[in-house]
Amino acid sequence: MAFTQSCRNALRRASQSVFHHPILFSAQGVRYRKLEVILTTSVDKLGRAGEVVKVAPGHFRNHLMPKLLAVPNIDKFAYLVSEQRKIYQTEEVEEVKVVQKTEEDITKEYLTAAKRLDDAKLVLRRFIKVDNELREPVLKEEIVAEVARQLCVRIAPENLHLPTPLSSLGEFAVPLLLPKSIPLPAGKVQWTLDVKIRRK
Repeated sequence: MAFTQSCRNALRRASQSVFHHPILFSAQGVRYRKLEVILTTSVDKLGRAGEVVKVAPGHFRNHLMPKLLAVPNIDKFAYLVSEQRKIYQTEEVEEVKVVQKTEEDITKEYLTAAKRLDDAKLVLRRFIKVDNELREPVLKEEIVAEVARQLCVRIAPENLHLPTPLSSLGEFAVPLLLPKSIPLPAGKVQWTLDVKIRRK
């Protein structure tokens, strides 16, 4: 009995050393073969997205493939991964160059705004008391706010010459104090803004 036991142990030791050699074991399965796969995302200690790496079949089958971290290295998968990388690659940010405005550009902007103010008529509606007198007078700040709202032109309160608030119904020509670099149209002495106050 002891003899058979010692023979079994000797055979086990011999079989472990012989049959686990990679060359002899390659015929029994794919244990020592590696698969080439394409990584779809970066994996620590394996590679970056888009690289072709060799991994054990079990690692690919049990870990990488179920989580869609890698696909087999086949032409169609290689094409899909390359197209996906083109789509999702971060695009380079275009540099925006800020062009400084010259004095001519600023003068042109002022001129178009001045012509728009001169050609337009600002209409304000107010409640009246008696004999065309307004309940509340129209102040300079209200006119500036209405110019920005109705005509889409921003002016400063200093650009309006309104010594006293408007307190009655009617049409008024409010002088505009604009820079002297803006040329006046022919036949005009100064820029004006037409304001019409109507009853509500």
